[in-house]
Amino acid sequence: MKIIDISADPFLTPNYADDPEPIYKWIRTIGEKSDYNLSVMGMTPHSGTHIDAPLHYINGSEDAASIQLERCYGPCTVVSLTGALTGEDMDKLLPHCRKRLLIHGGGEASLELSAARVLAENKMILVGTDSMSISFDDQETQVHRELLSNGILILENLDLGSAPDGDYILSALPLKLGGMEASPVRAVLFAK
Repeated sequence: MKIIDISADPFLTPNYADDPEPIYKWIRTIGEKSDYNLSVMGMTPHSGTHIDAPLHYINGSEDAASIQLERCYGPCTVVSLTGALTGEDMDKLLPHCRKRLLIHGGGEASLELSAARVLAENKMILVGTDSMSISFDDQETQVHRELLSNGILILENLDLGSAPDGDYILSALPLKLGGMEASPVRAVLFAK
């Protein structure tokens, strides 16, 4: 079995809009005063590859620590698509996909609200993208709310360059971050 790492390094990946840049620094290094190395870091939970919990757009809803891990692990399909993806696009695509869909669009794919509605109607579990956001422009909030309110997790900022289109097993487990609206993940695909 082959493992394909589809995670983006938060320290090497551009950040979304006005989000603060992730930082890290050494607070101990091996030498005269220390026998070990120790660093500290600071970043939003949306830096690098991450999963959005419903709390990201819906107050009082599920946080990152409450996400059922079974939803973040299982059969998935990687597809290459670019541009603004509509409900009609999803209607054509979904009969050939598993319930976890990863969109490889070179950072250029974006879901329209109609696409999010079709994903909800088809009871998808998770949708992921190699873009910084699942949707851009004026529909970004509506698309996030449509997906998250229908139990569809959002996996963003993937690195799908080494994953040809096809079916895989996905593992993208969030950290147990109580009260947080998102979590970094180490996302991998298992291929036969």
